[in-house]
Amino acid sequence: MKKKKILYFLAGTGIVIIIILILIYRNLFGISIMANKNNQVIYIPTGSSYEQVMDTLESKLIIKNRKIFVWLANKKRYPSLIKPGRYVIDKDLTYNSLINLLRSGRQSAVRITFSNVLTLNQIAGKIGKQIEADSSQIVEFLSDDSNYIGDGFKKENIISIFIPNTYEFYWNTDAKELYNKMLKEYRIFWNDQRLSKAKEKGLNPIEVSILASIIDDEVVKNDEKPRIAGVYLNRLRRGIPLQACPTIKFALNDFSITRVLKKYLLVDSPYNTYKHSGFPPGPIGCATIDGIDAVLNAEKHDYIFFAAKADFSGYHNFSRTLAEHNRYASLYQKELDKRKIFK
Repeated sequence: MKKKKILYFLAGTGIVIIIILILIYRNLFGISIMANKNNQVIYIPTGSSYEQVMDTLESKLIIKNRKIFVWLANKKRYPSLIKPGRYVIDKDLTYNSLINLLRSGRQSAVRITFSNVLTLNQIAGKIGKQIEADSSQIVEFLSDDSNYIGDGFKKENIISIFIPNTYEFYWNTDAKELYNKMLKEYRIFWNDQRLSKAKEKGLNPIEVSILASIIDDEVVKNDEKPRIAGVYLNRLRRGIPLQACPTIKFALNDFSITRVLKKYLLVDSPYNTYKHSGFPPGPIGCATIDGIDAVLNAEKHDYIFFAAKADFSGYHNFSRTLAEHNRYASLYQKELDKRKIFK
């Protein structure tokens, strides 16, 4: 009788142990954590403590058994292996899978597209909203040319390193890592073919970007950009000032100007290409790929002037002589008056 009781006790204990093991297994290796929504994003800032990580996880995920999760995290030494980043939880996970993901640092990249930006502040604002480094940190880094002068850039032309496109970044990218990423992409963009075309025209990549940034603002129609580029290259070769209206807008820090008046041409600035020959100190905006390639593939012709067509089609009339140019310019000025566009 006593033996039977012992056997029953052992059997019962065995069953309890098996149930406990099953529960532990299900927690560790079964579906144990559910996201509050599909593709739940978890952000773990740089320098986060284990307690802060736990607060974040519990605010975004449903962790059924906190004690078991914490026990497993400690066993896997996660508190000393915290990796900052952006983690996307796109399905229910086990405790084991989630901890392995977080401690490995296998975060999901952020895709950032930027175009139609004119200043470093605009670029920093666009990127700073989507990575850990904020816009002020990015601007501060880019405003100090000791950070990149060894790579051949200055404050006035560092914007040329940003080629408008879509890029992938890790969320915890800091300002220096952002610069290094863009420098790498810049060097990929300026391949042997593009460098060769620039050299044929007696230009370096920064000069190409400067000219492209002017053309991007000057020209509405992409198919006309190579011809405009040809005009500016002709003027540079002959030592004629570029006389580019977009540089006046930049010098005045007012790109809302729709009519460049004579008084604007008096602005005292190295970006005033009516006063100064050659290139301005740097790009007046973030040059587009279309603008850059237009310079590299500029049309060969003998035009040295152009004026917007009076029909406001967005196209231009091109001239070889000043007299011809003045006739076209006069027609356009009359149309501006007619439309009451005075500034």
